Amino acid sequence: MEYRLLGRTGVSVSPLCLGSMMFGEWGNKDESASIRIIHAALDAGINFIDTADIYSYGESEQIVGKALRGRREDVFLATKFFIPMKEAPNYRGGSRRWIMRAVEDSLRRLQTDHLDLYQVHRPSADTDVAETLGALSDLVHQGKVRYIGSSSYSASQIVEAQWVSRDRHLERFVTEQPPYSILVRGIEEDILPTTQRYGMGTLTYSPLSGGWLSGRWRKGANAQPTATVRPSARFDMTSPDNQRKLDIVEQLAQLADEYDLTLIELAIAFVINHPGVTSAIVGPRTIEQLEAYLPAADIKLPAELLDRIDELVKPGVTINPDDNSYGDHDLQPRLRRR
Repeated sequence: MEYRLLGRTGVSVSPLCLGSMMFGEWGNKDESASIRIIHAALDAGINFIDTADIYSYGESEQIVGKALRGRREDVFLATKFFIPMKEAPNYRGGSRRWIMRAVEDSLRRLQTDHLDLYQVHRPSADTDVAETLGALSDLVHQGKVRYIGSSSYSASQIVEAQWVSRDRHLERFVTEQPPYSILVRGIEEDILPTTQRYGMGTLTYSPLSGGWLSGRWRKGANAQPTATVRPSARFDMTSPDNQRKLDIVEQLAQLADEYDLTLIELAIAFVINHPGVTSAIVGPRTIEQLEAYLPAADIKLPAELLDRIDELVKPGVTINPDDNSYGDHDLQPRLRRR
């Protein structure tokens, strides 16, 4: 497996990052099976694991911590905070109060004395970014965190955070984690150019677009969203946008066959072939799914194939606008013209 530099950190990571959202109650409830998947990924050359405190409400971190006993130093370990861990107030967000509590909880569950990358899971309109960056900077100075990053930030939010870090002499976000796939190409318009301009690593999630590019969602198939996917317009098959997605998936499957690739290999290789992408986060629930993802790490897509993909989905375009909206960048009533 060919490793890549993570932005300007000097750290080398694998082009596939093992996402752990499916380990625990939300996905694979067999802890020993999840640990085997993690070990298989490490044995295959993946040295990058991404998790979050919210995944199965801490269970995912616990599983990762158990799996890394004796192998921790070989892994670049990332986790995230922000999403509510309890119904009570102040167990969420980007405040100093919560960050200092959340990091200790994650360190305990992961059975480690430091995190290689600590990420803000979502941006917040209610918290000064300087508050968040200040707390994270203190964690870096304490040695509990090596690097800090953001997730699902808009381009303007990325720029604001970089400027605040510069002007206030705080640690800066060295990574951004946005959604990206053949069907969801919105980040090509401004997110990727922005992260490249600031020398950030880009860790993209959902390269299979929530299962649309895994073969799960095909014409005539009676697939249903997994338990972790809330019913939404993203999976409304009466939607003209989703019908168009089904048509495109059929054409992509034929294109993959022409080049002796699986649809999964084509989809993941497309993501990591972008020069602005460091790693694609893949989240297997079974060992078979991991094995289907691994070959993509070594696939170089020829220019003519990329051109044909561009004909199906134009650069910078997201087929269904609902796929670009994860509830974080929607214009709230107070921000709307009306």
